[in-house]
Amino acid sequence: METIYYRVGRHNYRVNFCDDRNTRALLPSSDPFLLNETPAADEPLLFELNVDDNWRPVQKGKEIGQFDCGGNNHGVYILEDGSYQIMVSDVMGRQCCLIEAKADFSFANVCLNGNESMRNFGLNNAVMMMYAFAGADKMTVLMHASVIRKDGRGYLCLGVSGTGKSTHTQKWLKYIPDTDLMNDDNPVVRVCGDGVARVFGSPWSGKTPCYRNVEAPVGGFLQLKQAPYNKIHRMTAVEGFVSLLPSCSVMKWDRRDYVGTSDTVTRLLELVPTFFLENLPNEEAVWMSYRAMSGES
Repeated sequence: METIYYRVGRHNYRVNFCDDRNTRALLPSSDPFLLNETPAADEPLLFELNVDDNWRPVQKGKEIGQFDCGGNNHGVYILEDGSYQIMVSDVMGRQCCLIEAKADFSFANVCLNGNESMRNFGLNNAVMMMYAFAGADKMTVLMHASVIRKDGRGYLCLGVSGTGKSTHTQKWLKYIPDTDLMNDDNPVVRVCGDGVARVFGSPWSGKTPCYRNVEAPVGGFLQLKQAPYNKIHRMTAVEGFVSLLPSCSVMKWDRRDYVGTSDTVTRLLELVPTFFLENLPNEEAVWMSYRAMSGES
């Protein structure tokens, strides 16, 4: 068995490769987050995952819903003891991974199926979902956002697919000096033990290969909407909650997950300003959002 430790968002987790076919080569985007030594005993693991093609579930659970993961629907099933089974399908609808996880997602068994590409997709999604669901009650969320860093602070652009999140952050890189892209699709956002809201790079970044082991205090959240003009305003707490919660990876039918994620979003709104930008894809909109979130205006 090959045991690999990773550290993402200041959380440690372990992946055990239990058969000869599957290795950590299936997770190349996770390499920047490798731990070179076993974590200390006083550093708890967020979760542990066994990858074993020889494992098979004893029983099939009852289907309770579909989890939308980047436009791919994964079937979710529940067993009598509250454990979950998740069938991961790729963009072509091919079943490539079966997960069976404890109710709190602290441990799971996984078996993979198909060619190398399918296995990579299946395992990568399995690790991502384990991270999101295990961290739900630990003030940690995976947020669907593109995040740019300026002057040591991370600014997160939110919105449904096609809103222009990546376009907006790319224009920050073009027009605002000394900026860098931290993640383009699934950064980790966490309220840390010192009470500071921080954003972290992650092994999951959508279509943009931006897998950086970096972090920064959160400077602001920005909800985007395309418009024939540029206009920005600071959102109320209620508006912010309605904006942030749908941007988080959450299973609404799981009470622990949903309540934990809701509590995290509420705390984030107490710590970080949230803005709504109606915008054109131009330089003016970029400076408008930067000046509002950085407090220059």
